[in-house]
Amino acid sequence: MKLTLVTGLTGLILLGTIVELLRRRQLREKYGMLWLGLLFVVIPLSLFPRLLDGVADLLGVASGVSLVLFLGIVFLLLVCIHLSWEVSALEEETRTLAEEFALLRAEVEAERAERAEWTRRLDRAEMVSHDG
Repeated sequence: MKLTLVTGLTGLILLGTIVELLRRRQLREKYGMLWLGLLFVVIPLSLFPRLLDGVADLLGVASGVSLVLFLGIVFLLLVCIHLSWEVSALEEETRTLAEEFALLRAEVEAERAERAEWTRRLDRAEMVSHDG
């Protein structure tokens, strides 16, 4: 009974946390919806742990709790794979942006050098015309 209560309260606290993070726009909607969907499954299962015993029997799993733990591990592995994919895409985008920035910086510096050279030539021409 204590574990059921603690698990249910933890689920409700997480639900409030996810909603608050979404409200403050500190969590993107696509991830927020994922976690909210998961919590709407986990909270009832935490309060009524015997709900999955029938499904566990059909699948040949010892108990509903074992099935939940297995599905939780699979879910977390899928989340890790997805986040690794997102990080890889962001690393590629960052590399591309850094290369483009370096090219733009080189162009700007070349233009500055060209402008400085042009200014020096104009100054020399003015000095020659004043002296002569």
